[in-house]
Amino acid sequence: MTPDDLLFTKEHEWVRISGNTATIGISAHAQNELGDIVYIELPKPGMKYKSGESFGNVESVKAVSELFMPVSGEVLEINEELGASPEKINEDPYGAGWMIQIRLLNPDETSELMSSEEYDEQTKEKEE
Repeated sequence: MTPDDLLFTKEHEWVRISGNTATIGISAHAQNELGDIVYIELPKPGMKYKSGESFGNVESVKAVSELFMPVSGEVLEINEELGASPEKINEDPYGAGWMIQIRLLNPDETSELMSSEEYDEQTKEKEE
């Protein structure tokens, strides 16, 4: 089951909000579709992105996929462990597989994201 403290994009990124900070990763559904993840390219701290902009790439044995910023923000931290162990995204997409932490630049944008329930409904429809 998808954690209910997350918000999601149509592109399968998740966001966990804590005050003015957001942690971002990709969903279990996305990592499952990609297969074994072998490489990840993440931005440098200090970079700013608008909602919907590409902030990196994830490469699996099947494909290379762009990562899209769910909300506008400034990168505070990246998950350095993913450089040496990108498989953490497959093993624990909502925990150790987080990708970046940002400072929210426009918190109102979170209202455009899906709840975990809405996201589960959307991904279930695609699987049928």
